[in-house]
Amino acid sequence: MRVLLIEDEPKIAEFVVAGLGRMDIGVTHCEDGESGLQAFVANGFDVVVLDVMLPRINGFEVLQKIR
Repeated sequence: MRVLLIEDEPKIAEFVVAGLGRMDIGVTHCEDGESGLQAFVANGFDVVVLDVMLPRINGFEVLQKIR
């Protein structure tokens, strides 16, 4: 499974990446909506964990563009 985490808070991102890593799930982390959207378009993922309040492009806009 390939997971994309789009989260701008470093401590939250570290927690999620570590937790999924313990389950042997690979995670790609992006710190803002624009880079997260670019990563999704370029690579495709099975799951996206998406924060709402993001810099550059907010989570609602990212979700709308993914759909």
